[in-house]
Amino acid sequence: MASRLLRGAGELAAQALRARGPNGVAAVRSMATRGGIPTDEEQATGLEREIMLATRKGLDPYNMLAPKAATGTKEHPNLVPSITNKRIVGCICEEDNSAVIWFWLHKGDAQRCPNCGTQYKLVPHQLAH
Repeated sequence: MASRLLRGAGELAAQALRARGPNGVAAVRSMATRGGIPTDEEQATGLEREIMLATRKGLDPYNMLAPKAATGTKEHPNLVPSITNKRIVGCICEEDNSAVIWFWLHKGDAQRCPNCGTQYKLVPHQLAH
């Protein structure tokens, strides 16, 4: 058993010596383009890759980030993106409240939360694909 371990270690050392370049630095072999472990961007495909590229450009194609805060007044309502004519919205009326007030938000003028009066407005949103 010990002889197999020593022989395996000797083979690895010999490979490392053969892999050295002309300047004496060991060459790194890898499946990744720059050597080492591939990054998430190098491994991502399909929808995951599309989301990563859009995020890098500063876009949010699938509305995954938190919405921009607004005052919630009639003049400056909270904008809620939707790909349909209506969307269900949950309002936490007070910061330390554990209850969520759910209501339907329809396309058109701004609507208010039935509990606290915060204004919300539905805005059209186009998917990236």
